[in-house]
Amino acid sequence: MKVSVIGLGKEGENAVKSLLNYGCHVYASDINENIDLTTFDDYIEYPDKGLDIDLGHHDLDKIHSSDAVVISPGLWNLKMAEKIRSQKKLLSDVFKKHESIFTVGVTGTNGKTTTCFMIKEILEKKGLKVLVGGNAGGGFQGYTQLILEAELGKTEQKYDVMVVEVCDMTLDFSRATFNLDVVVVTNVGTDHMDFHVSLENYCESVCRFLKDKKAVLNGYDVNLRNLGDCADETLFFEEYAGKLNVFGKFNRQNAGAASEIGKILGATSDDITTALGDFKGVEGRTKLLEVHGSRVLIGKTDNADATSAVLTETHFDVVMIGTPRKGELCRFDTLRKVSKANPSVLALFPGLDDTVDAALKILKNTGYSGEVKILEDVSEVVDFTLKLTKVEPGISIFIGGNGQDKITEIQKKLYPHSKDKD
Repeated sequence: MKVSVIGLGKEGENAVKSLLNYGCHVYASDINENIDLTTFDDYIEYPDKGLDIDLGHHDLDKIHSSDAVVISPGLWNLKMAEKIRSQKKLLSDVFKKHESIFTVGVTGTNGKTTTCFMIKEILEKKGLKVLVGGNAGGGFQGYTQLILEAELGKTEQKYDVMVVEVCDMTLDFSRATFNLDVVVVTNVGTDHMDFHVSLENYCESVCRFLKDKKAVLNGYDVNLRNLGDCADETLFFEEYAGKLNVFGKFNRQNAGAASEIGKILGATSDDITTALGDFKGVEGRTKLLEVHGSRVLIGKTDNADATSAVLTETHFDVVMIGTPRKGELCRFDTLRKVSKANPSVLALFPGLDDTVDAALKILKNTGYSGEVKILEDVSEVVDFTLKLTKVEPGISIFIGGNGQDKITEIQKKLYPHSKDKD
């Protein structure tokens, strides 16, 4: 099967890899001539593996001669994309099995991934076979992987439920691509404002996403309270009150959303209680470790709302923050939240990009008066954490910010030093 992939951002890159892994021949293109293709080195060196790439232009003949087309979400509303969509040659049009699976869409500014996995745990406890994935930016393999797995996966038992993590920048794309039976919105905050431009625009996108759907919305979120009428049917969830081993009120809200989905799909109270009570969290998300008698909380908090949700739970003596990409101005607001929390020590390390100098300037403008430390890499973050916990047992440390892969690596390197490993 020949498939064209238009756009080589994160979703496009993952789509290419998934298609090749499922045996498809792929033509991929991007108007940007400066795409880093090193991730495709093995395929480019061996053309017989089925990959053809153009940068700087799209070969329309190759696209139109394909059996199916994948359009990256960022290009979804362009005229070229509209024309291709009208031809009904999208991969989601050609492969239809995913449409027959009960589908839950989970979106929001924060908490999407954790909520997806909580839902998965509950439904598997009930005995259902669950396919979970979606948003490549959240650590999954991308939307194309879900469609391919539903159609071509070699699982002996068909999937009963598909849980799709939907990035807030791909709402229109995801609504058109997946047959969503119920939608969860965890919260609405001020991330990705370079894309949304304003909170009002973001809310309008959420409203379109909810149209004619059954919605499970966060009852504590003022913006979502105002969007309840956008859906055909709306249920507002509350914080989960049962046993939960993960940190924070925000995770109790995630659990509240997951439990409501469990109820909709027939999970019993015992299924929900057992699944959430056993839930260990998601790699890279907030995880609390006890290291040398000190509390060390580690997790991706890549926007101001996520950072604030953590810092309002308890006071931290030391905060270490991974920096965002260049140009992601709204994500530097995390530093203002940290400054306001006033830890004794604030350390910066390169997260998604080495923007430590820019972060340092913003931090100085906040009037923060504590000690500022610059850490060069993951190893220095780990070493500094171990040094602090040994010298000052009982200290409270938070490691967060941007850079999911690095934060996951920090978790893994600190885990062997924690009480949790015993």
